[in-house]
Amino acid sequence: MPEHYPQAEARLLHQLPKADLHLHFEGCLMPAQVMELAKRHGETLDHERVAARYITRTFPEFLELFKWATSYLRTPADYESVARQLALHLQNQKVRYAEITLSVGVMLLRGQDVEANFAAIRRAFGAVEKSGTSHIQWIFDAVRQFGPEKAMEVARLAVHMKSKGVVAFGLGGDEESLPAADFRKVYDYVASEGLHRLVHAGEMGGPQAVRDAIEILGAERIGHGIASIREERLMDMLVERQIPLEICPVSNLRTGALAKLLGVAEARIEDHPLSRLLARGVPVTLATDDPAMFHTTLDDAYIEARQTLGLSLQQLVNLAEAGFRFAFLPETEKQTKLGQFRSEAKRLGLL
Repeated sequence: MPEHYPQAEARLLHQLPKADLHLHFEGCLMPAQVMELAKRHGETLDHERVAARYITRTFPEFLELFKWATSYLRTPADYESVARQLALHLQNQKVRYAEITLSVGVMLLRGQDVEANFAAIRRAFGAVEKSGTSHIQWIFDAVRQFGPEKAMEVARLAVHMKSKGVVAFGLGGDEESLPAADFRKVYDYVASEGLHRLVHAGEMGGPQAVRDAIEILGAERIGHGIASIREERLMDMLVERQIPLEICPVSNLRTGALAKLLGVAEARIEDHPLSRLLARGVPVTLATDDPAMFHTTLDDAYIEARQTLGLSLQQLVNLAEAGFRFAFLPETEKQTKLGQFRSEAKRLGLL
């Protein structure tokens, strides 16, 4: 939480029901969990060195951290222990709904049993979901730089596990490594099988990456998409088609994406384009991305948007509602969740 933030307002924002639509499971690995997993596999890690690796300022540094930390996720039991802690964390953050991204492309690269890992994760989340406090669905993510053939393997697994809560296929990694057109067949396939389509775009890439994700791959939501602020016609498209950007301000700062967008050596969170995107009418959700690796929470994201980015309480309520409105849920279920959100927001005096 930012220093000197009013406690009464912080408590109010904490109580506000939330949805997180851009949350990477592996990005929730806390330093202490990495050390515990390493010990489980016979390696002792120094706390100070682990903490130092968790400080990133550029996208390549973040990718190296992600690759290193996730290298200790080796068995279904490893995934289950991380999932158990994440489920409790989401419950404590008043996250009533989340679509959690799993880096299935990385699991396959490491020769892991995806179905066994996923079963262990779902088992850990089962108790929280049964309590009625959180509802979790899943996104299977491919790594762009691994190529379209590997992405198709992930897509087939996603389709195979639709009945177990997989609702979408996503493409992450280095968005500048391969063109969107290389993945058209993969996205045509997942669309034909009834899965939703997501693409990380406009994070380190430019506005054309966002346009290609929509026009070539049929993306229904864009991961990040902050480069959209640079092109009026692209923003018009997002408004007209109601394609939301999953905005993660702290992530954009920690990966250097914000600095690249602004053309500066080092950016400030105050310069994030979130408020300008909202003023333009672009649909937006507020999310965390890799919260443990970026030292943030969803509560922190809302407080930062209020205190540092200057959003009003009403804008924050609208952002929270958008998390439910743009969820990949059947319409009846979505309306139920929206009704529950509005009822709770009214009880808190925010509507």
